[in-house]
Amino acid sequence: MDITRIRALRGPNLWNRRTALEAIVTLAEHERSLQTLPGFEDRLRVRFPALGLLRPTRQADVLSLANALEFTALSLQVQAGCPVTFSRTAQTVEPGTYQIVVEYGEEAVGRLALGLAEQLCRAALDDQPFDLAGAVAQLHALDEDSRLGPSTGAIVEAAVVRGIPYRRLTTGSLVQLGWGSRQRRIQAAEVDRTSAIAEGIAQDKALTKKLLRAAGVPVPEGRPVVDADDAWAAALEIGLPVVVKPLDGNQGKGVAVNLREEAEIKRAFEGAREFRDEVLVERYLPGGDYRMLVVGDKLVAAARREPPNVSGDGVLTVRELVEQVNADPRRGEGHATSLTRIRFDEIALRTLEKQGLDADSVPEKGRRVVLRNNANLSTGGTATDVTDDVHRELAARAVEAAQMVGLDICGVDIVCDTVMRPLEEQGGGIVEVNAAPGLRMHVSPSYGKPRDVGKAVIEHMFPAGDNGRIPVVAVTGTNGKTTTVRLVAHLLRTRGLCVGMTNTDGVYIDGRQIDAGDCSGPRSARNVLLNPLVDAAVFETARGGMLREGLAFDHADVAVVTNIGIGDHLGLNFITTVDDLAVLKRVIVKSVAPGGYAVLNADDPVVVPMGANCAGKVIFFAADGGNPVIAAHKAQGGRVVYVQQGDLVAVEGGFEARLPLAGVPLTRNGSIGFQVANAMAAVAAAWALGLDWSVIRHGLASFDNDAGNAPGRFNVMEYRGATLVADYGHNPDAMQALVAAVDNLPSRRRVVAISGAGDRRDDDIRQQTRILGGAFDEVVLYQDACQRGRADGEVMSLLRDGLRGATRTTVVEEVHGEFAAIDRLLEKLQPGDLGLVLVDQVEAALAHLQKRVAEATRP
Repeated sequence: MDITRIRALRGPNLWNRRTALEAIVTLAEHERSLQTLPGFEDRLRVRFPALGLLRPTRQADVLSLANALEFTALSLQVQAGCPVTFSRTAQTVEPGTYQIVVEYGEEAVGRLALGLAEQLCRAALDDQPFDLAGAVAQLHALDEDSRLGPSTGAIVEAAVVRGIPYRRLTTGSLVQLGWGSRQRRIQAAEVDRTSAIAEGIAQDKALTKKLLRAAGVPVPEGRPVVDADDAWAAALEIGLPVVVKPLDGNQGKGVAVNLREEAEIKRAFEGAREFRDEVLVERYLPGGDYRMLVVGDKLVAAARREPPNVSGDGVLTVRELVEQVNADPRRGEGHATSLTRIRFDEIALRTLEKQGLDADSVPEKGRRVVLRNNANLSTGGTATDVTDDVHRELAARAVEAAQMVGLDICGVDIVCDTVMRPLEEQGGGIVEVNAAPGLRMHVSPSYGKPRDVGKAVIEHMFPAGDNGRIPVVAVTGTNGKTTTVRLVAHLLRTRGLCVGMTNTDGVYIDGRQIDAGDCSGPRSARNVLLNPLVDAAVFETARGGMLREGLAFDHADVAVVTNIGIGDHLGLNFITTVDDLAVLKRVIVKSVAPGGYAVLNADDPVVVPMGANCAGKVIFFAADGGNPVIAAHKAQGGRVVYVQQGDLVAVEGGFEARLPLAGVPLTRNGSIGFQVANAMAAVAAAWALGLDWSVIRHGLASFDNDAGNAPGRFNVMEYRGATLVADYGHNPDAMQALVAAVDNLPSRRRVVAISGAGDRRDDDIRQQTRILGGAFDEVVLYQDACQRGRADGEVMSLLRDGLRGATRTTVVEEVHGEFAAIDRLLEKLQPGDLGLVLVDQVEAALAHLQKRVAEATRP
């Protein structure tokens, strides 16, 4: 068994919509069936008793070692508490090679689980021991470290319920909610519009008290102190007992309460100084410790907090009682569990000392022993929900405190006898106002009713009906993707939107190129969705990116499939047939939101069935309104786009819009068939997005198919009386379309310059020149700058093979280098001829062509 490649599919993918790892596993012949591995499954179950039933993905498949690896990797995650359910094994066309897919929640956990599963399977194969408990503990610990904390997680979960997409921007708690110009950001319970000034005020406890006192909010008397002697002096001024705490602190660190003696006050000062240089002494308020959570102008949750404590039984020591409490499975380290383990540290020992106890004391039955004087959950305290008990006047004081400081999400700490009466009636007060408050005590209280505070935060950030999404258009297919993407983006920009666009030429924001190269994958798309300027996004969605990582988005408003052809990298990554390719390409159709549209080519019988996979509606387009698919869909009231009497026609029920092809320069008055198809696809996408027809008409008229606007997409130039065309076509279907297009252009003689991409099947490369050999008089062959895995000269040989027996070509020349091929083709052209350059390095080749054309026009 050999795992040769592991990919993280971070979005909807070929297998399902969930995040998953895809691994390529090669098995020896005797490992391809568990029946030829006697005793293996029994030994595996001895080492992993919780392993579920091993079964093949398809009933006809033979259960192999790859299946065992798949189920083990999934089951290990389940045992570690990860919410995963999906896995699959598929045999490839290569004997003994399998693809296994295992869902993950956190990528690092999924990768570790796969590695541990391999170790476990090898242990069972070799009859060696395996530390299952250690493996599960390792996975559990990594999952706790990797996943979102309770505060961020609660907000993200509420966002998901609302249909708001999210993306973690760091391995910590910084999260983007929504896309583009509709996005917001959070970090734990802190939002992007939280004022830095308000945070600064909240961190300065003395300033906070001053502002609250000015607003008439009850606060305990106190002041900052400079040293231990000053702390004792302040305590005498204020009146004993007192609280000593860092002036700028959180999570109860360095806080000591109910202090009466000089020695303990001075010791508390030194303890507070370990966390911050500035220390505050204030009057101790008797009563319960309450946390009020304010979001916006509302109190959304309240909890009573108790310090960590144990109850004596007259038998066990304090240390043993703490161990007993910490055995509660709800208690853990950090914030991953609803309760935190009680710490037995120096602070706990000092707190015991003040009660006349130590770690080995045996408290009498029923005696309450406190291990810390503060009630923070992070130090082992507990929380009881009291939201429904809070008096409206007390709630109003909490909201006033948050607003006086300027915090939109705020934890207000109150000390009082009861929350059922106003603070003023019972001598209670607000002791702290906290930015980025922890939400765990409200989401998972130790006792009482959990509160959906994440929902409250989301409702504060996003108005009702706002899902934080911008329009997303995904375009895939074999040919026409880039032109369609560019035209859809142009139509949206005509509408006045800032458009983010990705394609095989680069990444563009509002028409400005910010990245160059093939950017048709998910990484570039994610970068566009990250950009806060972008109002709408149009993505070329190539097969390679879908196979490598899946999609960059969970849902698209519009998915366009232009066509499916034989030349689209068949034979790579186990995609060997057109049907395989169609299954992959329909991933974007399956991603269409329920209110969205799939735009499908009704002239392509492989594309048409994809409509059944769309959760939204379908718009079909075709060259002829008499197409049976168009006719049937139109009769059922569906949207269709087709060509009729020189017009693009859009019909739905009794509605009809006509757009003369004479007003669409891209199509050269409708003479370029594949550009007509691209225009129909773009019009259908714009219609699906609700663009006004006047905008669509103006956008079509203003989209020029030149090298600047659509580089390498049938760019037509004039050279010394000859017609010169540059195109990036690089597969047999593209050659057929190009031949059909040039047949509509008058010419005396035709010359073509062509190379070939090495990452195509041999016959696909030959087929390109077979097609061209029947349409061009002369052919200039050149070798690509990058052979994509082929030996030097191998592609040229295949191109020559395709020209054997050509029905029209009489002259074949070979040159070295793309620029040399362009120059040679230009030398051959005479007035009235047509030259087609199939460019490789698009930008450089077009620049060279434009330079030569400019030179030819100089007097």
